[in-house]
Amino acid sequence: MEELAVEAGITVRTLRFYRERKLIHPPRREGRIAWYDETHLARLRTISALLERGHTLNGIAELAEAFDHGRNVGELLGLGAPTEETPVRLTPEALADYFGDQATPENFAASLELGYLGTDGGEIVHISRRLLDVTAALVREGIPLADVLSAGRRVRAHTDALAELFTDLVISGNRSAEDLQRLRPLAKSVVEAELSMAMDRRLQAGGAQGPQRS
Repeated sequence: MEELAVEAGITVRTLRFYRERKLIHPPRREGRIAWYDETHLARLRTISALLERGHTLNGIAELAEAFDHGRNVGELLGLGAPTEETPVRLTPEALADYFGDQATPENFAASLELGYLGTDGGEIVHISRRLLDVTAALVREGIPLADVLSAGRRVRAHTDALAELFTDLVISGNRSAEDLQRLRPLAKSVVEAELSMAMDRRLQAGGAQGPQRS
């Protein structure tokens, strides 16, 4: 415990307090010896970084609990499943740097539930660099992260339906899964073109002015 505290730059008393608050996992024990490892050190450094960014211990505890119960990234992506997205490995403090004070336990848990975030050992993994960058850009534009995640749920429902439609269209012609993968870019082109034209229609109809109130 003393060695871990020195490495983390904290006191033994603080470390004991973190253990009592269950902010770190219990050590591995061999007889009377308690062994701490790099995962404990990484968690302590994360706690220190989040405290420096203004997070409270209660908030950090909630983040830690959500992180510990998050799904493995392999479950999210599907082992061996084809994907065009690039996962991004993040520390909790790096995630806080992306979203500032909106990196709350509630938003973190919502991201885990939505499947944007997964875990891989001691790391957080965002399943898509593109989605991460777009989400951060929308937040920088002043749109609350909670609203972006809520919209993400609605988008997921629509895209699942589109994927099912295109899959049924291709497979109905006695084609194989390999054909579906080969024709995948065509589906993306259709969706991109239709979304572009739909945005044009919204703009022409005055959709950019926001919802009308009676």
